[in-house]
Amino acid sequence: LANLITVTDSKQPKTFKVKVITMDAEMEFSCEVKWKGKDLFDLVCRTIGLRETWFFGLRYTVKDTYAWLKPDKRVLDQDVPKDSPITFHFLAKFFPEKVEEELVQEITQHLFFLQVKKQILDEEIFCSPEASVLLASYAVQAKYGDYDPNFHKPGFLAQDELLPKRVLMQYQMTPEMWEEKITAWYAEHRNIARDEAEMEYLKIAQDLDMYGVSYFSITQNKRDTELLLGVDAQGLHIYSPNSKLNPKKSFPWSGIRNISYSEKEFTIKPLDKKKEVFKFYSSQLRVNKLILQLCIGNHDLFMRRRKVDSIEVQQMKAQAKEEKARKKMERQILAREKQLREEAERAKEEMERRMFQLQDEARMANEALLRSEETADLLAEKAQIAEEEAKLLAHKAAEAEQERQRLEVTALKTKEEHRLMEQKMREAEQLAVKLVEQSERRSKEADHLKQDLNEAKDAERRAKQKLLEITKTTYPVKLIILLLAPYSNPPAPPGPDSMEMPLEMATSYRLDFKDSDMKRLSMEIERERLEYMEKSKHLQDQLKELKSEIESLKLEEQQQQQQAGLYNLRGYAEPLYVPHSNVRHMHLQYQQQMAFFEEV
Repeated sequence: LANLITVTDSKQPKTFKVKVITMDAEMEFSCEVKWKGKDLFDLVCRTIGLRETWFFGLRYTVKDTYAWLKPDKRVLDQDVPKDSPITFHFLAKFFPEKVEEELVQEITQHLFFLQVKKQILDEEIFCSPEASVLLASYAVQAKYGDYDPNFHKPGFLAQDELLPKRVLMQYQMTPEMWEEKITAWYAEHRNIARDEAEMEYLKIAQDLDMYGVSYFSITQNKRDTELLLGVDAQGLHIYSPNSKLNPKKSFPWSGIRNISYSEKEFTIKPLDKKKEVFKFYSSQLRVNKLILQLCIGNHDLFMRRRKVDSIEVQQMKAQAKEEKARKKMERQILAREKQLREEAERAKEEMERRMFQLQDEARMANEALLRSEETADLLAEKAQIAEEEAKLLAHKAAEAEQERQRLEVTALKTKEEHRLMEQKMREAEQLAVKLVEQSERRSKEADHLKQDLNEAKDAERRAKQKLLEITKTTYPVKLIILLLAPYSNPPAPPGPDSMEMPLEMATSYRLDFKDSDMKRLSMEIERERLEYMEKSKHLQDQLKELKSEIESLKLEEQQQQQQAGLYNLRGYAEPLYVPHSNVRHMHLQYQQQMAFFEEV
């Protein structure tokens, strides 16, 4: 942040431009020609609100060295650059021994913090890697405030310069790894204000060996032995050129009686007269004057710290104390409000979470209720379906029971019919046996009749032969035909060629042939014929009846075979078996008898 401030005189005298660069701002002023260094310095202090002015000064660069603007000489009369504007750096010229006790104003602490931080990053002050990480964590706390994982995501320190390059090159670690280490410390600094974080930074930094030390190249004798002179708030220190950490020799301000120099020679006289006077040489007059200024200023501050504070400093400390108390109270109030706000936010989040939970529970309950209703409807529907199925099953059970009863009845009927059929079969078999016997008997009778018939035919033939023999001698043919008419066909009408018996021959024949024998023979033949016709008719009726019974048995056999394939229920209905051998035997007898009677 650059502050551009231009100060002009109402009389518009001849002026020159000055640019002052502080650690956090740049300012530009229009100065009068007659202004001394003190006038410009006071203007800068008033502008930034700094009251602890004894620590600071305006530094400028001359050739290859730097110098501090002298307060009692005019600005333009000093060896300042002749550029326009003339550039000065507002920096801490002297460092306190104990920052916590001496630095009163917050602006003073902030300027020291920025300057020491830059010196550490530029490696003007040596710092170990561990101390560098800790200092970086306080710098992050001063810049970003309390650590918030929701806001400070990984990579938020990528653009910040927090560690010296020497430390970064010393270890094979990525920037992400360094950021993780810094963030781990940063998270521990919660509830530390910015000024407190900066003060903690300075308290750690003031313990570093190179803190607040200004180094100059010197020689101890004319043989030009290279040494380093260090000037700080504690005193003077002599270092070897290769080590700025551990001094070879130190001269505290409390042990120095006098410091003097003549051109290039410096003399340090100890307070103890027994100790040897230390002399060293500097090559440049400008550097000698700078060493002398730093020695005088640090010694004055050293003596000032050992005295009672001035009224101004006491007022400043009182105001700073009140300011710190007020800020502390404000921070406590702010912390309390922040805590209350966080608690309120947590309560709000808890309420919202609880509300969401209740909403979820209500939604789940509604869904469960809907599912319950759907389940109830489904169960009711299933119950209705089950009831209908039960009714249907009951109906089917009743039908099955009826069918079972019907089948039982049918089985009983079938058994009864089977029994009756078996009885009929037995009767038919008995009848067939009887018919066979009758048939055999009839066959025998037929044979006897056939034999009788043959005998009768033979007798008729013999009779005819006898008659023919008789008729050849005594009787005419006509008479013989008349006599034989009952035994043969009616005689043919007499033709022209027929022989006619004389009436006398016929009469004589009748006389010879007895009437009683003729009548007996005729009656016997007629009786035999009628008896044969009656027996033949009776036998034909019996055969027809037997044929009808055989046909009915065959039809019943087919029906029983069909029913035997349909009804076979656990013994309720059994397939009917009718012996075919008897029927075939009866049918064969029937065919034989019919053939016989046809022949007859």
